[in-house]
Amino acid sequence: MGTELEAPPRTYRVRTYGCQMNVHDSERLSGLLEAAGYSAAAEGDDADVVVLNTCAVRENADNRLYGNLGHLRPIKDARPGMQVAVGGCLAQKDRGEIVRRAPWVDVVFGTHNVGSLPALLERARHNAEAQVEIVEALEVFPSTLPAKRDSAYAGWVSISVGCNNTCTFCIVPALRGKEKDRRPGDILAEVQALVDQGVLEVTLLGQNVNAYGVEFRDRGAFAGLLRATGAIEGLERVRFTSPHPREFTDDVIEAMAQTPAVCHQLHMPLQSGSDDVLRRMRRGYRQDRYLGIIDRVRAAMPDAAITTDIIVGFPGETEADFEQTLEVVRRARFASAFTFQYSKRPGTPAAEMDDQLPKEVVQERYLRLTALQDEISWEENRRQIGRKVELLVASGEGSKDAQRGRLSGRARDGRLVHFTAAEGIRPGDVVETVVTEAAPHHLIADGVLLSHRRTRAGDASEAGTRPTTPGVPLGMPRIGIPEPLPAVTGC
Repeated sequence: MGTELEAPPRTYRVRTYGCQMNVHDSERLSGLLEAAGYSAAAEGDDADVVVLNTCAVRENADNRLYGNLGHLRPIKDARPGMQVAVGGCLAQKDRGEIVRRAPWVDVVFGTHNVGSLPALLERARHNAEAQVEIVEALEVFPSTLPAKRDSAYAGWVSISVGCNNTCTFCIVPALRGKEKDRRPGDILAEVQALVDQGVLEVTLLGQNVNAYGVEFRDRGAFAGLLRATGAIEGLERVRFTSPHPREFTDDVIEAMAQTPAVCHQLHMPLQSGSDDVLRRMRRGYRQDRYLGIIDRVRAAMPDAAITTDIIVGFPGETEADFEQTLEVVRRARFASAFTFQYSKRPGTPAAEMDDQLPKEVVQERYLRLTALQDEISWEENRRQIGRKVELLVASGEGSKDAQRGRLSGRARDGRLVHFTAAEGIRPGDVVETVVTEAAPHHLIADGVLLSHRRTRAGDASEAGTRPTTPGVPLGMPRIGIPEPLPAVTGC
């Protein structure tokens, strides 16, 4: 009598678009699917379930989504039982419109109910019809869900979700909701769990990360969290993104400068250097305040690398306004900048403003800005030549340099460095070397390594294992007033 063979597990692939918050959400989606019995599809293989985790910030986000869905349709037609799910900010915005425009989609879920994905997939299979579930408020804090981490050596840790700001160009608050702060004890426990698995670097995530504590009325909560996170034994690097200039306070600068594990790197969105444009953007600060923060950061940490976001062509931006942006860029001397041409997002106040600028005007200003910033980035990188750098060896960055016998790593200030490879170096190991060349967007260290330290993270990378977070049982929301931060003295 024959033995019935077990069917192989259904496979999945998660495709991520957008910000670091989406990347971290995708780790949660992967963890949820694996906890439900799915396995990751092998590279190059079609998956039984494809999940598109979307972003709605840019104007072409819609086109990108529906273009990708169009590419998936013939694959799904040829694979009976294949399912396609769409989540994230664009799903929260478009809702049932996605299934109307792409009726081969099986599941649509929003930013507030990530944990529902496995049940929705099963329901769609059972009912043989699309399931659209969008909720209006957060049900379970995402970090209580299981996660399959992308990296063996670095991890994202969410400290808050949502945003209380009302920037006129931004649709995120409407899609992510009001800010919800996570309990500091839960944050530190997650960081400790990652460190116990060999992780060397964590990045604290929030839509407006330095507003952390607003929900429980503690203006010093974020600085305290930085100190407490940096005090965890075995954790070598702490980063955070993205702060808002309006809430940026001197106690955060002090915590960065006094806590050895906190990296001297700051991503501080500028958006515009014009006070008039900042007012219409409803950003809550002006040029002088922004530059004052930069000056105080550099006074406390002269080696700090500061990066930014800038929008070109906001409605009503004049040539004089744009010149003010260029002037701030010259004075701030950013290590690098993410520059964007303004794109109208339906549902935002800016989309209804008069004086929307012609595309050719925006494009011309954008090219002038990027040329200036590239020049500054290159000058700042040339200043790094001869500097000794400690690198956390990365995977998947600068792979084209492998043909030249180089690997890549991140310095403590966040700069990407391509360095001469040596036998036995793995992603997650730590090396020291000296910068020998500079380019606008990276550094080169073509000399002899000063040191190489093998790490548990490198062991995990070599073995192909990744940190996992089991989460807590669903239906146990952990949103509420956090307990006070533990007292940690500065170094």
